[in-house]
Amino acid sequence: MWLYILAPHSDYVDLKKVTAELQTCEKNVWTHIISLKREDAARLGYDNARTWRNLLLTHRNDIADAMNIPSNDFRWYAAFHDEGNHPHVHMMAWSAGDAPGYLSPVGIEKIKSMLTNDIFHQEMLHVYEQKSQSRDELVAEARCTMLELADEMKRGVCEHPEAEQLILVLAHELKSVTGKKQYGYLPKRMKKQVDEIVDQMARLPSVKECYEKWLELQQEVNEFYSDKPMERVPLSQQKEFRAIHNAVIQAALRLEHLTFEDRNMARYDEPDDILQGVETCGRIWSVVCDDNLPLGLRDEGVERLRAQAERNNPYAQLLLGRLYRDGPLVTPDWVEARYWFEQAAQELSGAQYALGKLLLADDAEVHDREQGIRWLTQAAENKNEFAAYRLAKEFLKDGNTAEALPWLTASAEAGSPYAEYLLGKLYWEGEDIPQDMGQAVYWLTQAAEQGHTYAQILLERQDRSSLPSAILAVNSLLHSIGRIFQDNARTMDSTQGQHTDRKLRRRIQEKKIAMGHKPDDHVEQGWGGMTM
Repeated sequence: MWLYILAPHSDYVDLKKVTAELQTCEKNVWTHIISLKREDAARLGYDNARTWRNLLLTHRNDIADAMNIPSNDFRWYAAFHDEGNHPHVHMMAWSAGDAPGYLSPVGIEKIKSMLTNDIFHQEMLHVYEQKSQSRDELVAEARCTMLELADEMKRGVCEHPEAEQLILVLAHELKSVTGKKQYGYLPKRMKKQVDEIVDQMARLPSVKECYEKWLELQQEVNEFYSDKPMERVPLSQQKEFRAIHNAVIQAALRLEHLTFEDRNMARYDEPDDILQGVETCGRIWSVVCDDNLPLGLRDEGVERLRAQAERNNPYAQLLLGRLYRDGPLVTPDWVEARYWFEQAAQELSGAQYALGKLLLADDAEVHDREQGIRWLTQAAENKNEFAAYRLAKEFLKDGNTAEALPWLTASAEAGSPYAEYLLGKLYWEGEDIPQDMGQAVYWLTQAAEQGHTYAQILLERQDRSSLPSAILAVNSLLHSIGRIFQDNARTMDSTQGQHTDRKLRRRIQEKKIAMGHKPDDHVEQGWGGMTM
């Protein structure tokens, strides 16, 4: 075995001076042992003292920082042992200044990591270039599974009286909060209330299954980057799902306000059956809306529609207004959409309704609430049940239930499930109109028979003492949790930094065992061995 002394400043080492310096040092002196397997040292060029010295010189300041020693005070010497099976270095390090320094487990891992990355740099680059196919497949599976489970959650309904009661209590407590009503700004006791609601929701089968699947898949992904198992914590404490806390708060705050649960209404509130009997526009519109047709053909359809609109065809004007409002075959332009809706509104109640909605939108270029109400009223008077429902909503937002009720009733009698549901809900709650459970059940039943999910929920819970708003808040929260899980699934493949993958870790462990280390000891972090 050959022994070479490595010095930080020159190839020559004055052993007497080094010995005297160490004997007078009153602070801790650390000894780091850095070891490689013989074949690795030979292959990577670490079978000579000069390469080891260059390595330590390169990372001198990094090692000092990990040991919490100012770089100006950091002192070190090392001895290279060219031993048969495992060439290695003994490095002595200490502080020559007032700060004694200290070495924590985090610091040890930091030193191991940076030396590992340097020694095995080329091999690790090769591994990164040959990124594991199994990891890609895992992430794809994770995303697919999570999206499916989240979608099921968003479509589902639940019965959870414990969560309903907790949300009612939280809603009452939030009334006393004067600042921001967000989780990070709430008093500690209210945060605990929110946490309890989150963990109650986590007991629902759909949420529990989704979270367990997330934990399972996340652990598999985590294994590519760390030997340490991922900590399993309650959903309320899982940092990746902190958004659920504010979803709980929003659900509680909605108890103070009338909610409409009509997010899906836009799917059918401007039906294309207005084109029945309008042969030319019907054919053109079918071409424009067919995603399977070539884009050029669809663009040609838009121009034909424009020609019809310019010839004062009200149906073409209405459809052209929709295109300018929604895109994507033309660049959205709500001012242009308003123009075409105004032309068509002279004859069509559907255009009057579309124009009213557009004018009530938040876009500054077209917003005009007074005119929006006027056009909705005209459309409702022309028996457009969608306009009557939207008009009633506007009055209800203003707290004018008396003005809203006739229009809401007219829309419900015309068969709008959203109007039927809202009318039934108003009669059930009995806050702004006299409570009438007979009317409530009748209208909710009409809506439920048309597939209105929330109407079905209320009918199923009508024998319960909880307020309908609390029941709906829990189900709305369930849907929000589904969206949060869905968003998380979409970002599961975003990783930070570069880490050692599974194949490289297996090779490292084999090297470690060959050198006599136990498989689960802590002398290795991505290379042959290092003891501190």
